[in-house]
Amino acid sequence: MLPVAVSLAGCQYDVLVPQGWVGAEQRDLLIISTLLMLIVIIPVLVMAVYFPWKYRASRADTSDYDPHFHHSTKIEIAVWGVPILIVIALGWYTYVYTHRLDPYRPLDHGGEPLVVEAVSLDWKWLFIYPEYGVASVNELAIPAGRQVQFKLTSSTVMNTFSVPALGGMVYTMAGMQTQLHLIADHEGTFPGRSAHYSGPGFSHMTFNTKAMNDADFAAWIAAAKAGSALTAQSYLTLEKPSMDVPVSSYGTVEDGLFDRIVGLCVEPGQACMGEMMMQDKHGGGGLPGIGAKQRYEYDDKRSIDGFGVPMPAIKAPLTPLASLDAPWTQQICTAETGVVANVR
Repeated sequence: MLPVAVSLAGCQYDVLVPQGWVGAEQRDLLIISTLLMLIVIIPVLVMAVYFPWKYRASRADTSDYDPHFHHSTKIEIAVWGVPILIVIALGWYTYVYTHRLDPYRPLDHGGEPLVVEAVSLDWKWLFIYPEYGVASVNELAIPAGRQVQFKLTSSTVMNTFSVPALGGMVYTMAGMQTQLHLIADHEGTFPGRSAHYSGPGFSHMTFNTKAMNDADFAAWIAAAKAGSALTAQSYLTLEKPSMDVPVSSYGTVEDGLFDRIVGLCVEPGQACMGEMMMQDKHGGGGLPGIGAKQRYEYDDKRSIDGFGVPMPAIKAPLTPLASLDAPWTQQICTAETGVVANVR
């Protein structure tokens, strides 16, 4: 037993000993669900041992054997009634807690939320504080007792944002924005990480969440303002794959940078997701759009090998259709009229 105890000594039980209201509510739902299911599990485990022993073939008294037994109302009520009641109770508690803990729903306490824009990069975390105009890498600072609204996205592959001590785990996805509301009830340092494998640097996608009092948080913001500027160009440098990145901060943040990160259009000349979807809605870019193909390419520029080393993008040459020697004809069918026209 000693080796087992030693191996468990490094375990962290943040899920069962949370430090925030959201985490406490999730723990309560976990405990309630477990206790309700144990109402069935414990009797089944007991009967799995008791009945084979009681009705073993070698027992001396077999007077209770009834070969004509085929039905018992009491047994049917117990076998069907108890699980039905448990499922109803589980459904009710799950419904209540799911709506109460909706990650997009602001908390009922904790005052005006602090907005933090979080970006999962290869392989590090960027946290932007639009209220203060600062940003940090691989360190998250929040005021204790104040709710935090996280706006989450990713620069490349899917990741998950997780601070187990505070509760919740939400995916970050490129070209999309998800949300999460958390609060730290007490001051302290709580580990956070990506909980979704995202490549060779995944094990280094960790950060400390520092819950501070108001004075310490103000001092942290003041120290962050001494950092360099986070511009589109410096973000593109930061975005490049790297592992085990040290904590750093940015004293200013370019306006609208997070929206451009979500839109996958930080790089100059890149088409934003909103623009691309608007063009798709109106039928696409048509023939003139072929020459602007590079504006809509994103993933190829961020391809990496198994060691996290960027791979060179292969750009296929584009030949304008008008320059082809052979005559060509294309049929165009408009979605509005359904009319087919020949274009030469």
